[in-house]
Amino acid sequence: MEAPAEIRVVRCGGSRITFRKAVFTLDSKFLLCPSGDAIKVFSSSTEECVHVLQGHANLVTGIVLNPSNHLQVYSCSLDGTVKLWDFTDGILIKTYVVGPSIFSIHVSKKHDGVVFLVVPMASNKSQEVYQLVALHLPRSPGQEVEAKEMSAVICDISPLPRAISFGREGEYIASAKGVQLSVYFFRKQKEYRFSLKATDKKGAKNSFPCVSCHPEDDCIATGHADGKIRLWRNFNQKKEYTYSTEQWHHSAVAALTFSPQGTKLLSGGTESVLVQWHYGAVTKKDFLPRLGSAIEHISVSPDGALYCTSHRDNKVIVIQSSLKVSAIIQGLVTGDDVQTELLIDPRTKALVLNGKPGHLQFYSLHRDKQLYNLDIVQQEYIHESGLRQYGVMQAAFDSDGAWLATVEERAEEDGGVDVSLKLWAFSDAAHSFQLNTTIYMPHEGHICSMCFRDGGETTTLVTTGRDGHFKAWVLAEDTDTQGISSHWSCEFVGDYHLLTPSACCFSADGSLLAVSFREVVTVWRPGTWELLATFSQPPGDIRDLCFGRLGCSKFLLGTTTEGVLCCWNLLTCSVEWSTALDVILLQSDPLSDNMAAFSAAAGSTDLFVFKPSEPRPLYSQKAVSSGVVRRAVFAPHQEALQSCEESAQWLNRSRLYFLSDNMDLMTFSIKSEEDRILASSKQLVVDDSVALTPFCLLLGKHRQAQRNEQDPLCEQVAARTQLPQRSTAVRELLHTPAHVLPPASHLCTMFVNSLLVSKPGVRGAQESEEEDMESEKEEEMGESEEEMESRDAAGRPAIQNEAADGTASLSKGQERELRQIRKADFSWVSAALDC
Repeated sequence: MEAPAEIRVVRCGGSRITFRKAVFTLDSKFLLCPSGDAIKVFSSSTEECVHVLQGHANLVTGIVLNPSNHLQVYSCSLDGTVKLWDFTDGILIKTYVVGPSIFSIHVSKKHDGVVFLVVPMASNKSQEVYQLVALHLPRSPGQEVEAKEMSAVICDISPLPRAISFGREGEYIASAKGVQLSVYFFRKQKEYRFSLKATDKKGAKNSFPCVSCHPEDDCIATGHADGKIRLWRNFNQKKEYTYSTEQWHHSAVAALTFSPQGTKLLSGGTESVLVQWHYGAVTKKDFLPRLGSAIEHISVSPDGALYCTSHRDNKVIVIQSSLKVSAIIQGLVTGDDVQTELLIDPRTKALVLNGKPGHLQFYSLHRDKQLYNLDIVQQEYIHESGLRQYGVMQAAFDSDGAWLATVEERAEEDGGVDVSLKLWAFSDAAHSFQLNTTIYMPHEGHICSMCFRDGGETTTLVTTGRDGHFKAWVLAEDTDTQGISSHWSCEFVGDYHLLTPSACCFSADGSLLAVSFREVVTVWRPGTWELLATFSQPPGDIRDLCFGRLGCSKFLLGTTTEGVLCCWNLLTCSVEWSTALDVILLQSDPLSDNMAAFSAAAGSTDLFVFKPSEPRPLYSQKAVSSGVVRRAVFAPHQEALQSCEESAQWLNRSRLYFLSDNMDLMTFSIKSEEDRILASSKQLVVDDSVALTPFCLLLGKHRQAQRNEQDPLCEQVAARTQLPQRSTAVRELLHTPAHVLPPASHLCTMFVNSLLVSKPGVRGAQESEEEDMESEKEEEMGESEEEMESRDAAGRPAIQNEAADGTASLSKGQERELRQIRKADFSWVSAALDC
């Protein structure tokens, strides 16, 4: 079954952000980093990823700001295109189709409408010789145009961007390759080449890894493999050039750049130290040490206030000009140091693997951000080759993420190995794992594999070693003066005919343990540790073991070194089926009964997804990766997908990730899921002046919830309160000449008060309170008047002539209501008549 068109193998989060030099925006608020086939826009203050510019079909090899528009950026890629982006909104403006693969891009203010590209020379088919060409960008209105007008500038140069630099605002360009420095003057259209000897009598290595030109003076700084820095002058004449030599680095200078004002020169290398040289007084230097990893690139903001260092461990550090670290952007650490399998933390659903030397990194696949590093070795790592230091070789989680087991090893001078097994307990108070038990030399030699038991009464860990034994470690509790404490101890040691064990795994319910001894598979019962059955599958030793899950839990699968994939039925103790397939990696989906098998074939790796109940694959794809895939893992989705295609249903619950031969983290993407993510990203509107932060997102959700709660109330108020339209007062205010109007200070107060709308309930309560107070005052005044009248009447005879009076007297309540009616405002009637 061939792969349908809707499933693609794509680079996912975790690509290198230090492959090329990062670029600051003009206002220094954002930092642009190439990352795989995309460009990530980070906030230089909050470290958050604001935008991801996606559109290239291959690796992005360089980015530069547009000199004529500081809100735009050019990018180049191995797909042979140059793209122009609006990085503030994340919009692709234009694509220039060049053709050949592009390895770096450069621009200059003096060359408007021209970008300089490093491409392979057409005459060399091996693509090992490169040239710098000037590409004239066409001004056609289309979004995708062909750009074929190119002219060669310098031939036989290095493809690395750090080996090319413009000088004096674009008057000349310098390029370094090997032991040769080339300088091309645009006005003269002449090139000068200067060479050094590869080595000298003192053993110096004079090759040029990097070059940087002074922005104002005729000075070129070159870094060398032996740690020297040379400042070249008078290079406009081939025979009269001079240079001075400075040195602080003890190994190769990997990065070198001048500040925009030319007052500082920054350098870095494997020492993990940023060196700041003062131009004109090179003996004066400032240092920022202990940056954690070797420096590969250095960038400076346009105003010179911020520096940026890109490190070998996929880390970007933003540094103030006073040499104080202000932000650290850590990507996924991959490389040859990855020894553990790819694991998923059951608590955080984060990807767990080797990080910094001696550490495990917890990386969120959904947020594409490192959560934290866990120090396993707990020793300072020394960056020097030849030293024997501890390294984390294996790791495993239990089912609920409460325990973590790690294995660290160090090679000894006599050929032996020093091994430590550490058990870590998760602490809710510290929100991290804390060391519980350390077991020195659990086996006499390397530990081959280990796994936790799920579903048992006691937490159990099984390890297999080169000493011919497998051991079961159980968690026990002790009571002492400080309370109840837990520790790990060995409960059982097993072997089989003096053979060396390799792979081990528990069934999904923890009732069975399978351990392979060469070509024999043994099945044990945990707890009693009774040998239940043995399976033999010659030829070849067992490479990997895996129990089926859910509806396929009665099957046990194994792969051999001779290219056989075998499935045993545990109920009948017989072979269910077998096939000739060189499976180098076998993974089971914890949320379904699917399994993924990676098979090596003709220099690439094929993928087969199947259920153990039948050998027919559900999905297969040839050459998912060039080279050999050694590590893979299923990670659960945050929300289950709804795929109608039968061949894509295996991706509904989990997503399969794997590390390619180039240590790139790859995954499988469905077109419907890509459309959903694209639609959700378009709904996010980011203000240019405010960087998107977790607090901003939380506050936005809170405000949206408040808005939703207030919407019904606002609609009711709007329905009850209809403001008068075409008000006479407003019309007169707008049409009356200004010289006859009252002072603006008097009109402003009246106008603003007319726009205020108070809450009906509050306004009615206030009016009723005011009316009651006024009525009480009037009653008091009426009572005082009656008392005075009564006193006057007592002094003279009373006249009783009710018949002569034609009207009846009103009560006090009726008089109070009459006074309230007189004070009522009926201006709304006139306003309604005017409308």
